[in-house]
Amino acid sequence: MIRIPISCLLAATLAGWSAAPAPAAERAVPRSQAEITLSYAPLVKKTAPAVVNIYTRRVVQTQRSPFFNDPFFRQFFGDNLPTAPRERIQNSLGSGVIVRADGIVVTSNHVIEKADQITVVLSDRRELPAEVVLTDARTDIAVLRIDAGGKKLPYLKLRSTDDLEVGDLVLAIGNPFGVGQTVTGGIVSALARAAAGVSDFSFFIQTDAAINPGNSGGALVTMDGRLAGINTAIYSRSGGSQGIGFAIPADMVRAVLAGALNDARIVRPWFGGAGQELTADVARSIGLDRPGGVIVTEIHRGGPAARAGLRVGDVIAAINGREVADPNALRFRIATLPVGEAAALSVLRQGRALSLALPLEAPPETPPRDATELAGRNPFAGATVANLSPALADELSLDPMQRGVIVMKVDRRAPAGRIGIRPGDVVVSINGAEIATVDSLEAVLRRPADRWTISVRRDGRMLSVVIEG
Repeated sequence: MIRIPISCLLAATLAGWSAAPAPAAERAVPRSQAEITLSYAPLVKKTAPAVVNIYTRRVVQTQRSPFFNDPFFRQFFGDNLPTAPRERIQNSLGSGVIVRADGIVVTSNHVIEKADQITVVLSDRRELPAEVVLTDARTDIAVLRIDAGGKKLPYLKLRSTDDLEVGDLVLAIGNPFGVGQTVTGGIVSALARAAAGVSDFSFFIQTDAAINPGNSGGALVTMDGRLAGINTAIYSRSGGSQGIGFAIPADMVRAVLAGALNDARIVRPWFGGAGQELTADVARSIGLDRPGGVIVTEIHRGGPAARAGLRVGDVIAAINGREVADPNALRFRIATLPVGEAAALSVLRQGRALSLALPLEAPPETPPRDATELAGRNPFAGATVANLSPALADELSLDPMQRGVIVMKVDRRAPAGRIGIRPGDVVVSINGAEIATVDSLEAVLRRPADRWTISVRRDGRMLSVVIEG
């Protein structure tokens, strides 16, 4: 099954499904005018004006063809050939939602990513330039600001996703294929659905309301007229809607908005530990009658989990009374809570139920990153390295429990680039010496050597190389 960000698709194919006839149901004549005129129209009139179309423009460089340097090619076409890259305009479209009357708009980050110009088209056809307040690729959310000349704009209030239930009716509003604002209806098909690759927090609302290219950044609205989520992706084989769409929950939107409107900076709490899903086998091994929850496998010394009193082997069942089914749910719950407060953990320890208070703190930059560009006669010359800390790991979307020295940049023309060192590599050892800090790495590289044995960790795999000379 293919997972596709819905504003990046270029084409879609209509598909029809047939089903066996349902058993005949008892029919009844409508008994009132209200039953005859039942319609979503009042809800659409209330909510649709807050959903906008977003158009972006981006200047891209068209590279010169290598054939232009071929003498045989020039023999036929002469010397009147382009000698430099050409510029062209790349346009794209999507949707957005006004969430404050003063012109704050939320959309999907991939809708406006790398755009040079962003235009928001309101429901009354006014076109307004948009300023980017904040982009967050980790959640695929972007926050924009438009100036409507001091006039208040229609907007949607955010609702808590925790009181949504599977089967609730929802409307999806957006601009599919650029045809103009369109409303489709459906239900909440699933909650807490994983869709890895769309964002770092795989915790989505799934809906069967038809969502198509151009709907990215549009609204998923509940029957009370509030915003349940931002439509962001679909599963599709054809490129069009096949009844499986995903929306970023409003709780995550609210957390990103808080950062955008507070110094345009997002600070998320960190857990200070690691865990894995409690499977049926593991549940039986520790005496539980059913799977569910997160079993703690590692704790960062001095981190929030340690200070809360958590131990390896504890099972986290809920946060603030909300069930935690797996590590994705744990990360989502913590990421949507404000720094500076505490969260109540419901924990099972050797058959006993405990309640622990988890302090919600920003990940610390300990040790300091000490970013250093390496030089000299060694294989790492031309690489910029830094000490990994919980803060840097969070910034780079890495496991916050990782330690060591990470490669931040590499000059491809320098020795580090020529031997294949890449950004993101974590240096594990050199010539048998363990590398824990930038200082220890520099100390090892200062020692003369005719042969270098280097081990790095890349994408979870350990790689080793031997360099002579």
